[in-house]
Amino acid sequence: MPENSTEVTAAGIARLAGVGRAAVSNWRRRHADFPKPVGGTETSPSFALPEVEQWLRDQGKLAEVPLRERVWQQLAGHPAGAVPALVHTGCALLLVRDRPTAWLEITAVSDARMAKVLHLALNSLLTARFGPATGGAEGSDGGGGTGYERAVHTPTADELLPSVPLLRAAAELAAGTGARQAFEFLLGRQFAANPRQFTLTPPGLAELMAALGRTGDRPARTVLDPATGTGALLCAVSGPAALYAQDADPDLAALSALRLALHSDTADRNPTALAVRTGDTLRADAFPQLTVDAVLCHPPFNERNWGHDELAYDPRWEYGLPARTESELAWVQHALAHLREGGTAVLLMPPAAASRRSGRRIRADLLRRGALRAVVALPAGAAPPYGIPLHLWVLRKPGAGVRPSPELLLVDTAEPAEPPTAPVSSVPASGGRDRLDWQAVRSAVLDAWEPFDGRTRSEPDVPAEAAGQHRPGVSRVVPVIELLDDDVDLAPARHLPSPAAGGGPGELTRVRDRLTETLRLTATLTPPPADVSGPAHWPLTTVGELARAGALHLRTGGSGTGSGAAPVPVLTEHDVLGSTAPSGTLPTAPAGSEGPPEEPVLVEPGDVVVPVLGGGSVARVIDEATAGAALGRNLQLLRPDPAAVDPWFLAGFLRGTANNRQASSYASTATRLEARRLQVPRLPLAEQQRYGERFRALAAFEDALRLTGRLGGQLVQGMYDGLTDGTVTPE
Repeated sequence: MPENSTEVTAAGIARLAGVGRAAVSNWRRRHADFPKPVGGTETSPSFALPEVEQWLRDQGKLAEVPLRERVWQQLAGHPAGAVPALVHTGCALLLVRDRPTAWLEITAVSDARMAKVLHLALNSLLTARFGPATGGAEGSDGGGGTGYERAVHTPTADELLPSVPLLRAAAELAAGTGARQAFEFLLGRQFAANPRQFTLTPPGLAELMAALGRTGDRPARTVLDPATGTGALLCAVSGPAALYAQDADPDLAALSALRLALHSDTADRNPTALAVRTGDTLRADAFPQLTVDAVLCHPPFNERNWGHDELAYDPRWEYGLPARTESELAWVQHALAHLREGGTAVLLMPPAAASRRSGRRIRADLLRRGALRAVVALPAGAAPPYGIPLHLWVLRKPGAGVRPSPELLLVDTAEPAEPPTAPVSSVPASGGRDRLDWQAVRSAVLDAWEPFDGRTRSEPDVPAEAAGQHRPGVSRVVPVIELLDDDVDLAPARHLPSPAAGGGPGELTRVRDRLTETLRLTATLTPPPADVSGPAHWPLTTVGELARAGALHLRTGGSGTGSGAAPVPVLTEHDVLGSTAPSGTLPTAPAGSEGPPEEPVLVEPGDVVVPVLGGGSVARVIDEATAGAALGRNLQLLRPDPAAVDPWFLAGFLRGTANNRQASSYASTATRLEARRLQVPRLPLAEQQRYGERFRALAAFEDALRLTGRLGGQLVQGMYDGLTDGTVTPE
């Protein structure tokens, strides 16, 4: 085995061969010639990738692995670690993109020779793109900063040698997908494989923050991200702009610099248009003299050791020294210090920063001087930590030519209200980052911000209601004087009470009438008294036996991706449990993926869908309204042959408690339903249909009960809200 060979785990071997991990464990036991572990631990060994590939090839088990998968395996098993390998790959892809002829000449030699020549070529390229390795008192960043070190260091020939096979493969991948797409794919896989190591800013949120950072109709020409992380915010900036970034983590700073360089459209871009530095931003600002049009920032939250004591007399604290527990307000003032007059800053903030008493004096001064322009509450799941609804603060640098505004825009998208007239069955389930409708969030925020921003700039005396910024429960322009109390609480929910759940007295009457009709329907659908008899002794068969006989087909959901054509709704586990309309969306194919997207499983009328997890007795028969939706994760589809099995008969017997109990298996944290073990009686089709009609009537009764509960809850809450806000009188 070559020294420093790439290593791969059992999971990686399974992916290479297109099998499960259990199959790899079986090969290790059965085949004496299976490659021996070369690293890892006793419970999680690693193997040399070349040896594994050769063994799989000899055994005829090596599937046609996509090139992107082979490149990822080489990167993930790199002897120096995945992050250094990513940096090397990013440097090489930048060379492939900017100097393709030089790359072809470099790769025409041996690996050892290539490492030496590549070191020289990369040093020249990185110096041209990011400046010299170290900067002096007046660095190329345009900010007149003190000495700095370039975020992307030139790897030595010895460091590059183990990466040469990876770099050759990455260049081959880039030839088919593009250098930027290849790097984005590998970067995304690294983030997904190590979710706890990176705090990500989702693309939808980054695009919204970049849109808020525009000054009227003019895009920002200079943009700073002082806590760049993975570089997502600056990647979302549209149009030509000079980008400046800093991060305390050297690895993230390097990856962000390469990502931004590959994201630019031109290879001969002015090197000063992109400056990325490494260092603690609050303690050692790399751009102390820099002023920009916009600052976009997703700062670290709840930091105690941010430099409170040593920075007590820092000139950036123009609005007051932040408390030790208010690190976010230090980032706010750092952003304001780097704005030109009239420039805009957009920061992602924890909701506590809007109401903590320790920060009320700084919040009050931000309001009095017109620096804080808007506070936007986002839905839970918008960004990590995913369990709480984070806020966006939009700030503007006051100045001689900027008139302070006596108002603050508050927007609440945390719990978007559904139209009261919407059918109950069509209301999607709320919550969850996988369900977040970024287009709706973006529209709600920009529809409130853009008129407010234009009004305060050109028509300051136009009422907010006339300008369209007042939407009950969603947005409101609040006079600053109303907020300057003892708490200076800026949480939108405090000042934007949700509209009455019933939608006003008129809508409450309609809900009451609909509830009355549903109660009558429920009484009509109530099952008649049951005839008492002993247990039946039918001959039984299993779903697995029916599948083998061709009487039905089994499919599992959650494997498809969106193709970019017309969106396909996804029937989720929550939809099946709640008997609601499909509310999910298909995930997009990973960046750099080869070939057409994987087709999802689409449901058809008469299909029976059962949840895989939870151990509950639930089965849903697909109707015409739901047909065409994609089958979501943790769901299994049974498609019966209507000439052999009645779908309602099948669904009804699958819901039996005893049936579910005997077909369930138990893991440490969940109950899993083994659909193939579910039993149904062997009955003639006519008898099946007789049972099926009774099961269909029970399902209709269950839906009516569920609708009654929802309407009743809406009516009760609407009455409470109407009585408490005065829109409904006690008489």
